Amino acid sequence: MRSKFKWIFTLLVALSMQFSFAQEKTVSGVVSDAGGTLPGANVLVKGTTRGVSTDIDGRYSIKVSVGETLVFSFIGLADQEKKVGASNTISVKLTPSATALDEVLVTGAMGIRKKRESETSSTQLVKSQELTQAANPNIAQSLIGKVSGLQINTTNNGVNPTSRIVLRGNRSITGNNEALIVIDDVVSTIGVFTALAPETVESVNVIKGAQGAALYGVNGANGVIIVTTKKGTRNEKPRISFTSSYDYQDVSFLPERQTKYGQGWNGEHVAYENGAWGAEMDGVLRPVGMLQADGTYIMSPYSPIKDNIKQFFNAGSILQNSIDFSSGGKDGSIFLSVNKQNTEFVVKDDKLDRTTFLFRANKNSGKWKMGGNVSYISTRTETTSADLYTDLLQTATNIPVGRFASPFQQYHWTSYYDSPYWLRENVRNNNRSSFINANATLSYQLNKNISFDYRPNVQLSSSNFRGYTNEYVDFLQLGGGNQTKVSAFDTNNQSARTIYADFLTNFDYELTKSIGLKALVGHNVTDSYSDFTAVGGQNLSVPGFYNISNITGEPTRSNGTTRFRGFAFFANADLNYKDYLFLNLTARNDWVSRLDKSERSLFYPSAGVSFVPTNAFDGLKDKKGLSSAKVAVNVAKVGNASSVPAYAIQNLLVQGTGYPFGSLNSFVQNTAITDPLVRPEFSVTKEVLVNLGFLNDRITLDGSFYRSDNKDLITNQSTSLATGVSSSRANIGKTVTDGFEIDLGFSSKQDATVKWNARFSYATNKTIVKAVTADQDEVSLQGNADVGIFATVGEEFPLIKGTAYQRDENGAVIIDAANGNPLQTAAFKILGRATPDYILGFNGSVEYKGIRLAGVFDFRTGHQFWAGNKDWLSWSGHLVESAQNGRRGFVFPNSVVTTATPGVYAPNTGTITGGTTYVDYLNYFSNEYRDVSENFVLDATAFKCRELTLSYSLPTSILSEIGLSSVTLGAYARNLFVILPKENRGYHDPEFANTSGNAAGLATTDQYPPTRTFGFSLNVIF
Repeated sequence: MRSKFKWIFTLLVALSMQFSFAQEKTVSGVVSDAGGTLPGANVLVKGTTRGVSTDIDGRYSIKVSVGETLVFSFIGLADQEKKVGASNTISVKLTPSATALDEVLVTGAMGIRKKRESETSSTQLVKSQELTQAANPNIAQSLIGKVSGLQINTTNNGVNPTSRIVLRGNRSITGNNEALIVIDDVVSTIGVFTALAPETVESVNVIKGAQGAALYGVNGANGVIIVTTKKGTRNEKPRISFTSSYDYQDVSFLPERQTKYGQGWNGEHVAYENGAWGAEMDGVLRPVGMLQADGTYIMSPYSPIKDNIKQFFNAGSILQNSIDFSSGGKDGSIFLSVNKQNTEFVVKDDKLDRTTFLFRANKNSGKWKMGGNVSYISTRTETTSADLYTDLLQTATNIPVGRFASPFQQYHWTSYYDSPYWLRENVRNNNRSSFINANATLSYQLNKNISFDYRPNVQLSSSNFRGYTNEYVDFLQLGGGNQTKVSAFDTNNQSARTIYADFLTNFDYELTKSIGLKALVGHNVTDSYSDFTAVGGQNLSVPGFYNISNITGEPTRSNGTTRFRGFAFFANADLNYKDYLFLNLTARNDWVSRLDKSERSLFYPSAGVSFVPTNAFDGLKDKKGLSSAKVAVNVAKVGNASSVPAYAIQNLLVQGTGYPFGSLNSFVQNTAITDPLVRPEFSVTKEVLVNLGFLNDRITLDGSFYRSDNKDLITNQSTSLATGVSSSRANIGKTVTDGFEIDLGFSSKQDATVKWNARFSYATNKTIVKAVTADQDEVSLQGNADVGIFATVGEEFPLIKGTAYQRDENGAVIIDAANGNPLQTAAFKILGRATPDYILGFNGSVEYKGIRLAGVFDFRTGHQFWAGNKDWLSWSGHLVESAQNGRRGFVFPNSVVTTATPGVYAPNTGTITGGTTYVDYLNYFSNEYRDVSENFVLDATAFKCRELTLSYSLPTSILSEIGLSSVTLGAYARNLFVILPKENRGYHDPEFANTSGNAAGLATTDQYPPTRTFGFSLNVIF
């Protein structure tokens, strides 16, 4: 019986095995990510220990049974699961694990790589796909709305727009507050950053916390933006990528102007006037402008033309073409990229031509690793003066601007301002620049615990500027206008060379089974040299011959050289206890040549601790609940001396005004001085951050709270000319910055049919001025007779102050009963602040079967700005407000009138402001109204659609038949729309400012209107 049972059991097992083998089969495929195939990716049968790794081409082959699940994984990327069905081929494309705490990323501090859970300071990573999704040629602008706490303002629009990049607000009053730019572990500039070809950038890691940036010492006081360019693939099969995009650009919005009254003055139509103080428009055909060449006038209906000044602007375009080649293997790789950008701005003949080359290679040989990259950026711009927009705004709404497109001053629509068409052709600025960056890395692995890195870098830049103005003599001088222009020519050449080198000794030890140590000790050498030569003059003898030999009289000329050096020792230590408790310590000492010997040694320490409770306590981690958690605290002391130029502490002589005079020359002491013992300004920053993940990190919540105490601020202040000194720079001032950021993220399951992710952010910061000097409670940064930007003790910074209305205790405007004019304050009053209360951001995308829709939006509110365009339109009759009340006097809203008793006021029920005639009304707006800056400080709230993109990637099943790896078609819009408060009638984009420095909050007339962009893109990978 036992023997019989044994044979039956053997038969059942054999039948079972035969059935199992019948279901088992071989499945193969390719594992890739956005950058190509992934060699070394893991393919595991879920719930078992069976698995394989992909080969050098990212291919795998594994025996599995139908119904089993394959798990695909790669470090830094999100796991993906696929159930085995009837198909014998399963290929996957892994995506970045942007929310997982164990993601590996480059912190940027000397290129140290860490897991996110060990980070003790706030950082945020933006990958290539997000940077390039809307084909923005300015990579700095492509970061807007994607990083909480990062505020990027386009300070000046144009063919090559300028940006200001600030992390967590202003700390210094007149010193540098912009973030440090580091490209491939080398300190760089915002100019180079904005000129980089976006297709060459692999990622941008924003180090928001001071502790994370402390290793950069004097350079990293304001946070660091770490840019990593692409490397060659690990695939021996060459990879070629071609990307092309074409953008259409137009003016987004223009200042709204009144459309009731037309060209003229004092209520009468005057054909050559710039003002809109004419008669009420009636549609009758009337002459416009000055007498034309044929002896006639341009006739046009005396009717409003909507946005008539928009006729001056063209449709702009941006064409970008880029081709990348990469190849490599397990011991090395190469990457070559060539990018070409051609931009034609909305102002005709304003052009940009930029070519970018990047070559990067690396090679491993035994204990040695060698690598490096060489980049070259060549830029050529042709522009006119943005001042033409100031003249263009002086245009009544009845003028057919396009009919005056001939570039002749004598046939312009007004005799009082220049023709923008003449300016566009006769005031030209041409600039050519080149930048070369050579960076190398040499590494040696002494043993398993110690290695050495040497990273030398050389940066070379040069530029050549040529600008000219052609002559025009206004013989007519109609109505007293005089548009005579003196011809001029200016040229200058500049060059710079920077040597930047780090030497690092790295240590990696397991001190015990529970404690790990990673550390580095290093030093840095920086040597910067630059020179310039400039020469110019006026009254060209031969028109159109732009050469310095063609000027008449004494030329203006100058030249100079600058050199400064820095030396530093630094150290970093990371201790890890059982992968749930991390300690980071840094120290750096800088020696800076720009300071006096007694002050040039600067020491910066920092410390941070990170605790991961989900790794520390068994059972706390739950994929259906709390899946990850981290709490970190840090403190850092950082210094900033970048606002002290080379030789500033020296007693320098400058050429006297009016010299040289014939054969005589004269030199006088510079009236702008710097304290010879000026010290660095220091900030002590404390930060607490929390990172939480729920539902397997499909929901994330990140919060960061910080406080920065800033003292010994290097501040410029104006002084009385009676002292013989116009301004002085010294350590005066103290501020405190507080703020916090919250990021809330949502994402779908990795194996979902519809994949989506969304990230909401909230960021706020506030800087309060605590002290200026012992005898002064404020410092003026910039402004004019009626308005300015100030740092005032006890107030937020920057602060807008200016002339305002006098008000009673209830806030009612006080009217002079004698003449009906509102009374003005004798001293400047606080009118607003330039920093938003908070910034809300949204960045999200959704994907379905190769279709991807993405959008970036942000909302800023709680701040104000001075609108120079509104001020400029006010006196000349173009304001909407000036056309109200039938251009007759009115009772000022919410006002009181003076009485015979000083300080006692009565409700205003009948006193008229603006007089009883058209001329009185004109004089009120031209004089009284314009003198009060309170009228021009507006709410800076703005809701913007920064990016909106739609793309489609063709299925791989189709592409494989024609030998292509990827084809993606895209359509996008940048700055598609903006929603502004009603009081901002399109006067300005509130982000625009007349400076990229700290005096933000003043928007001026010499800035082009904002633009929006629509485009299409194509990306093909072979």
